[in-house]
Amino acid sequence: MSKKALTGILLYLLFFALTGIITTENVSLFLHLLKNETGIVYTAENIRFAAIFTFYNTAFVAAVIAIFDKIRRRIFVENPIKEILSVTKRITHGDFTARVKPQKFGYFKKLDEDINAMAKELSSTEILGTDIISNVSHELKTPLSVLQNYGYLLAEPGLPEEKRIEYAKSMNRATRHLSELVSNILKLSKLESQNLSPVLKRSNISEILCECLLDFENEWDRKNLKLDIDIEEDIYIDTDPDLISIVWTNLVSNAIKFSSDGGTIGVRLRKKGNYVIVSISDTGCGMDKNTMERIFDKFYQGDTSHSIEGNGLGLALVKKVIDILNGDIDVDSIPGEGSTFTVKLHK
Repeated sequence: MSKKALTGILLYLLFFALTGIITTENVSLFLHLLKNETGIVYTAENIRFAAIFTFYNTAFVAAVIAIFDKIRRRIFVENPIKEILSVTKRITHGDFTARVKPQKFGYFKKLDEDINAMAKELSSTEILGTDIISNVSHELKTPLSVLQNYGYLLAEPGLPEEKRIEYAKSMNRATRHLSELVSNILKLSKLESQNLSPVLKRSNISEILCECLLDFENEWDRKNLKLDIDIEEDIYIDTDPDLISIVWTNLVSNAIKFSSDGGTIGVRLRKKGNYVIVSISDTGCGMDKNTMERIFDKFYQGDTSHSIEGNGLGLALVKKVIDILNGDIDVDSIPGEGSTFTVKLHK
C-alpha cells in the first residue's frame, strides 16, 4: 500500500472516530432527555436499529468531511507548496525570472509575495553584478592600454627627452587613474559587503570640510576657479570623521572636475534645527533629469567627456556613506548652468 493511500485511510479513520464520538454523545443525550420527558422505554430492537443507523450515518458524514478536507488541502496547501517548490528550484538553478503566481487569499499569500520580491532582488543583483564586471573590465582596460602603449614608445631608441617626459607623465596619469579605481572598488566593496557600524565621535564638521577644501588647492588653482565659501565655524556633530571625509572629498572633486576654467565653486555649511546642512555647488555643465536619476549608480557617468578623470564610483561611495550615517543627499541641477549637492546630517 502506498504512503499516500495509507495517509488517506488514517485521515478517514480519524474523522470517523471524531464524528462517531460526537454523534454517539449527542444521540445518547437526546434519548436520555426524551425518556425522562415522555417515559418511553426502548426495546432491544429499537436500540439495535438506532445503533446501525448511527454507524452508517457517522461513516457517511466522516467520508464527506474527509473528501472535503482533501479537496481543501489540495487547493490551499498542496498545490501552492508544489508551485513554491518549483519556483524556488528554478531560482536555485539561476533562473531569477521565475515568479510564484500570488494567491488572492489563503495561507501562502504573504509567502508568495516575499518569494517574488526575493527573486526580483536577486535578478537585480545579478544584472548589477554583470554590469559591474563589464564596467570594471572596461575601466581597467583603458589605463592598462595607455600604460602598454606608452611603455612601447618609451622603449624606442633615440627618443627625445621632451617626448620621454610627456610619455612618462601620461603613464603617471594612467597609473593614478588605475590606483583610484582599485581603491574605490575596495572601499565600495567593504561598505556593501559588511554591516558596518560607523565609529561615531564628536567631530568638528567645519574643520573637516575646510581640510578637504585645502587638499584640492592645487586643483582649483590650476583651473583658476573662484571659491564662494560660507562655512559656520566650530559646528560639532556625532559622526565618523573617516567616512564623512569620503563624502566631502568626492563632492568637492566632482565640483572641480565639472567646472570649466574660471568657474565658481560654492560651499555652504549651516545649522538648521537638529540638522547640519552642507551644500557644494559648481558652475559646470549641469545634468538633465535622466542623468540625475542615475548619478548614484555604480560606474554611471552622465558626462562622458570627463570620463578619463573618473570612474563613476565616487557618487556611489557618497550615497553609501550617507546611508550608513543615516543622512540624506539631494541634487539640483540645470543643464549648462551647474549642479548643487545638498547633504543633510543629524547633529
